[in-house]
Amino acid sequence: MGIKWREELAIGVEEIDNQHKELLERFDLLLTACKQGKGSEELLYLIDFLDTYVVSHFGDEEKLQRQHNFPDYEKHHLEHEAFIARVKELKDRMYSEGGVHIDHVLDANKMLLDWLLRHVTVKDREIGRYLQKHS
Repeated sequence: MGIKWREELAIGVEEIDNQHKELLERFDLLLTACKQGKGSEELLYLIDFLDTYVVSHFGDEEKLQRQHNFPDYEKHHLEHEAFIARVKELKDRMYSEGGVHIDHVLDANKMLLDWLLRHVTVKDREIGRYLQKHS
């Protein structure tokens, strides 16, 4: 299985594409760890990574959208906010339930797969197409 970067995911902005590559690599590490029975441990690393990633990546992406007057900026921003809330909710559940459990790992896998399929491969690519037309 595995999640790997494909060039058709690129939006054409090196910094953003590199950040997306890193997210895919981190998700792939989680999937690999799950196959080895170490998903709980890897999820802790992933959550720490996401805490920083969402701030820097979403900030960079939204700045780019504002600079180029991307018409769907507000909607895109709301999707980012919803993802941040989902990560926080998962993290809060992990700590309130006394650590990482299998349902947390499964929820994280579903959340990231959904984000990659729905947001990165669709919504972020819309930004790339817009930038190609308007730059």
